[in-house]
Amino acid sequence: MSDEDKENGMAKRTQVMGEAFVARAMSGVDGFNAPLQDWLNEHAWGSTWQRDGIDLKTRSLVTCAMLAALGRSHELKGHVRGAIHNGASLVELREVLLHAAVYAGAPAAVEGFRVAREIIDELGLAVPPLEEKR
Repeated sequence: MSDEDKENGMAKRTQVMGEAFVARAMSGVDGFNAPLQDWLNEHAWGSTWQRDGIDLKTRSLVTCAMLAALGRSHELKGHVRGAIHNGASLVELREVLLHAAVYAGAPAAVEGFRVAREIIDELGLAVPPLEEKR
C-alpha cells in the first residue's frame, strides 16, 4: 500500500465514521492486527469508499443493510453513525432496515432495529412520529 492510499483511506474513514470511531479502531493496532487495519484502509476506505457512482449516504445505507442482513451488530453500530453523519435520515435508515427484513429475515431486522435505536438514543435524535397508516 502506498502512503497516499493509506492517507486517503484514513481521511475517508474519518470523514465517514468520525474521529472518535477511527481513534478507537486504531488504538488497538498491534503486530497481530496491523495487517488487517492496513488492508481495510487500503481496500475498503482507500479504494471502495473513494469510488464515484453512488454518494456517501447511499453507500452508508447499503452498508447498513448488508451488515443487518449478516447480523454484524458491532460493525452496524458504527455504520449507523456513519449513515447519519453522511446525511441519512432516520426514516431512510428505518426503510433500509425494513427492506433488509424481507430479504434477510425477521431476526436480522429485529437486531438491526435494536442496534440502530441504541445509536439513535445515544445521539439524542428525535424519532419520527408514528404514522397514522401502518
